[in-house]
Amino acid sequence: MIKAKGRTIVRDISWLAFNERVLQEAADPSVSISERVRFLGIFSNNLDEFFRIRVAALKRMQDLGKKAGMHVEHDPQKILDQIQLIVLEQQREFDRIWKIIINELKIQKIFLVSEKQLSRDQQKFVRTFYDEEVASSIIPLMIQSIKNFPSLREKSIYLAVVLSGKKAPAKSKYALIEVPTTVLPRFILLPSAPGTHYIILLEDVIRFCLPQIFSFLGYDQYSAHIIKLTRDAEFDLDTDLSTSYAQKIRKGLKTRRKGKPVRFLYDKNIDAGLLAYLIQRLSLKSKDAIIPGGRIHNFKHFMNFPESVFEQKSIRKKTIIHPFLKNVNRVTDVIIKQDVMLHFPYHAFTSVIDLLREAAMDPQVSEIKITAYRLAPASKIVNALINARRNGKKVTVMLELRARFDEEANLYWKERLEDEGVEVLLGVPNMKVHAKLCVITRKQENKIVHYGFVSTGNLNEKTALIYGDDCLLTSNRNIMADINRIFSFLRQPKTGVRFLKACKTLLLSPHYMRKHITGLINHEIRNAKNGKPSGIILKMNSLSDEALIHKLYEAATAGVEIRMVIRGICCMLTENKKFTAPVQAISIVDENLEHSRVLIFHNGGKQKVMLSSADLMVRNLDHRVEVAVFIHDKAIGNELKDMIQIQLKDNVKARWLDNKLSNAYVRTRGRKIRSQKEIYHYLQQKALSFSGIA
Repeated sequence: MIKAKGRTIVRDISWLAFNERVLQEAADPSVSISERVRFLGIFSNNLDEFFRIRVAALKRMQDLGKKAGMHVEHDPQKILDQIQLIVLEQQREFDRIWKIIINELKIQKIFLVSEKQLSRDQQKFVRTFYDEEVASSIIPLMIQSIKNFPSLREKSIYLAVVLSGKKAPAKSKYALIEVPTTVLPRFILLPSAPGTHYIILLEDVIRFCLPQIFSFLGYDQYSAHIIKLTRDAEFDLDTDLSTSYAQKIRKGLKTRRKGKPVRFLYDKNIDAGLLAYLIQRLSLKSKDAIIPGGRIHNFKHFMNFPESVFEQKSIRKKTIIHPFLKNVNRVTDVIIKQDVMLHFPYHAFTSVIDLLREAAMDPQVSEIKITAYRLAPASKIVNALINARRNGKKVTVMLELRARFDEEANLYWKERLEDEGVEVLLGVPNMKVHAKLCVITRKQENKIVHYGFVSTGNLNEKTALIYGDDCLLTSNRNIMADINRIFSFLRQPKTGVRFLKACKTLLLSPHYMRKHITGLINHEIRNAKNGKPSGIILKMNSLSDEALIHKLYEAATAGVEIRMVIRGICCMLTENKKFTAPVQAISIVDENLEHSRVLIFHNGGKQKVMLSSADLMVRNLDHRVEVAVFIHDKAIGNELKDMIQIQLKDNVKARWLDNKLSNAYVRTRGRKIRSQKEIYHYLQQKALSFSGIA
């Protein structure tokens, strides 16, 4: 393992260890077969993004370092070499798991068949489907006759075809066909006997019909294998001052489509001559990630494997209406009187939508301000905001156009909102706005009141069904005043820093969050050194900030007990003989994606509990607008602490985050505790107790 000079684990290697935990879920026989297939899709999608962002960044660093004589702490090539070894090993494990799953699908009479395994009726169906649905969506390219090799789209898969004839096999030709998965489904359900399900992939439909495509050219023998190219997904924004910000984003998206190749995947059974030809035409080098794989690529589509074929459907538990919000006429009336904490996906996201819908129609509401990072495809949040504007409210939306891979969607929402008269703010130069905030202004009994929320997750009703997040609904005057100050800053980022300096309740990055968290850790260190009780509990997606990791090392050495629940990257070495108090660090990968950030400090017995939109990463603390909020409501604070205690006791889906990145499952004696199920039961019992049922 490559370690930093500062005694930390390399971020990219730690991330690969996280994706291995996703692969473990696909291998777990206790997980339903439909979920195991979905986890293979998640693993594949994660790896795609890893290459598009992280591997691309390492390659850029390598190029810049050589050209500029830069000093970098690690040799990027050494990290790339280690990534290659790990990815190849994970690919072998992926293939092994997939073979097991294929056999288990067969037991359930679900058959994923190739073009060579079709019955006569199925062959007839496939020909008709090709003629009616597929033929008009493909453009075969005879690549040897094309001077400038076509630019392969990095989200697509291609059939690389060898064409030959029995009479003149030496005169074979090469062709390329993009599989049109953007306009057609990847999985085609075939005619099947009752109780059985046969499925063919779209590329195999095309394989079966290759004679229809090429026979008129005189060929009668064909071999076709899948290839895929992954490109650098970063783009540089145009510095032309006459160009609008939205235009710069659009231009950047176009350059992304032509980014440098960072990974080339191919079917290991591909014709050797064709493979060599493609590598040469794509200008790939021996040090590039050229990775052999199985017959199927773009496995991310398997996240949407047909659910209808499974006897045992994946049924998610019914969401809980928060007891304070159940059977009430208006969410607004409750929030103005008391704070309410929603925990997604356990609690219903509809409560947030209801809050905005009420504001949209309430004649006493004059203004809504809200931030948006990633929105659902058919966003009910946007619909509520448009409705508010049509009802005469002033609506301001801070829309982050640089939310990675959501840029095009957010450009669409920008135009849609502006067409309705909504004021759309586009953020801060060189800094993403990742804070999740809302403030609503209402006139009540001849005075102005403000209410809204601070959240750890996106305002996305689709992901709220699977992402574990926390959302504080509140009318706290200080919190709302600070949110208004933040919007004043977002409207005037060059001159509005004074508004941030006036914030009294919320912690903000990049200005104050790092300093304050460091101060809280130092306070625990002082208490430990003075023999007083101390402790730190951290829950987040990623921990990679070296300065804070070293501060945690100092705390553990001083005797501060540190317990952490970190889903993804953990660069901290959690085992060290110098630690006089243990560091317990686990990662939970389960049905829901753990996404919330909670920080708890013992603080001499007067515990401080914080929710944050930020992970402890350099990008979040120094290069983004993020917000953390202290929880002052004792009952809500206790609820958050209870939930994290449940997670810290998980002995079913938790893995130890040790120095070796072993991903060993946490196994303890006694009752099995699967934290996500336990938390659902915990919140359900609270709701029943409130209703007087339990």
